[in-house]
Amino acid sequence: MTTSAIITEKSGHKGYITLNRPEVHNTFSTEFALLLNKALENFDKDEEIRVVIIRNNGKNFSTGIDLRELETVEDSKLLEFISLMDRHNHTIANMKKPVLSSVKGYCVANGAGLSFACDMTVAAESARFGTTAVNIGLICTGPGIPLIANVGRKKAMEMVLLGELLSAQQAHELGLVNWVVADDELDLKTEEIADKLASKSPFAVSAGKRGLSAAYDLSYHASIDNGSKVFAALCATEDAAEGIRAFLEKRKAEWKLR
Repeated sequence: MTTSAIITEKSGHKGYITLNRPEVHNTFSTEFALLLNKALENFDKDEEIRVVIIRNNGKNFSTGIDLRELETVEDSKLLEFISLMDRHNHTIANMKKPVLSSVKGYCVANGAGLSFACDMTVAAESARFGTTAVNIGLICTGPGIPLIANVGRKKAMEMVLLGELLSAQQAHELGLVNWVVADDELDLKTEEIADKLASKSPFAVSAGKRGLSAAYDLSYHASIDNGSKVFAALCATEDAAEGIRAFLEKRKAEWKLR
């Protein structure tokens, strides 16, 4: 009996992606990376889904790339293989919907990169984060890109070049984690945040994500202009008008996705 490396589920407006290679600490294989990106893309296209949650089976969120598979990749295929391992960074940034990572255990190397690329992160207080590849003669350039976007150049250099582990609280202080909770409260807090996101106007949340994400690729002034365009387009939707009316009439808004 074979078990999928990635499990997907839906509940209401929430889409769940469960990393499911617990016997190898949810390391990235070719199959794992392909299924992860496909799951993200499918949930982004699903009109019922408003927020995507990435979580893990087993003790650890993910400890990086499967080194046993990496050893077998021919030199001529290495760029193709590594690009696949990093593809989720593009996929999450290009999605219309927010992606929330729910982290327990070790979240290091490519696993840390996945968490850093997510829009928000909830972590169990026992979780550990790190760009640790340098400790075995490799380097976390892929995870380092979303890392530098979160913490800045010098701290990213420190983390990538030294490869030290951070506690969940240290990651929180750096802005890599939004909420740190007791281990037995991780699922509850994740659901609380996901439900809050799902209750908002999907158009407004999508506009916010697109407007802020574009800032990493544009100059300061171009980012402001792009934000104005995104906001203006949102204001022209029926849901924006409904949100305004609901606020003025002191009632709950009913989102129509129009």
